[in-house]
Amino acid sequence: MKDIKPVISIQNLHKSYGKKEVLHGFSLDIYPGEIFSFIGRNGVGKSTTIECMIGIKPFDSGTIKIFDYSIKDDPLKAKAYIGYSSAEPMAYEEMTGISYIRFISSVYKANPNDAYQRMLDLSSRLELSLRDLNRPIREYSHGMQQKVCLIAAMVANPPILVLDEPTVGLDAFTIEQLVSLVREHRERGNTVVLASHNIELVSRIVDRVAIIHEGNLLRIFDFDKEENARKGLPSYFLEHCKEKE
Repeated sequence: MKDIKPVISIQNLHKSYGKKEVLHGFSLDIYPGEIFSFIGRNGVGKSTTIECMIGIKPFDSGTIKIFDYSIKDDPLKAKAYIGYSSAEPMAYEEMTGISYIRFISSVYKANPNDAYQRMLDLSSRLELSLRDLNRPIREYSHGMQQKVCLIAAMVANPPILVLDEPTVGLDAFTIEQLVSLVREHRERGNTVVLASHNIELVSRIVDRVAIIHEGNLLRIFDFDKEENARKGLPSYFLEHCKEKE
């Protein structure tokens, strides 16, 4: 993909919490029309990388550009390209599901009628009923909150969809629906960035995967070039991402 301009470019990224450096200066590019994944053990830096990438957390040094806009210097322009769903649902619980999704779509200046129809389609696919959408989010189960956050992330059809542990709290049927939606999003020429502990899921659906270990970029697998690596990803991960004794 060297001749294709990346939609996300991370260069020499460093991030510390106090005296502990959790990201040690790695670089990578993510391209249009691909499903890209970060995997790693808990606490190794994958969620921190995503949070720096989308502008939730500041970083110490390096650069992150979204469509050539610096997430540090031009955060509003950079964030306008990103739809995001976090590992833990983050929604305004006093709002109803439908009002929250409409609010998020308005932030991205989506056409209200188009956004409403897309909301109906997404909620049907993810089995969140119109009756539930009209209830306050505080009454939702964890899985329902996850669904409404996923719908909000996708409703404006963002060029970059970032999903951090999106399958937590979802049943097997809903996970398969989400997989279909992610693939359809990619087929429209968009980019999907996924962080997940579910290595089997990652190896099944992504185009490339970055293994983060102890704040370093251990390896990037390109499954278009290394198709057999899909089957070998779990064993590679278990062998090379052991905790230090």
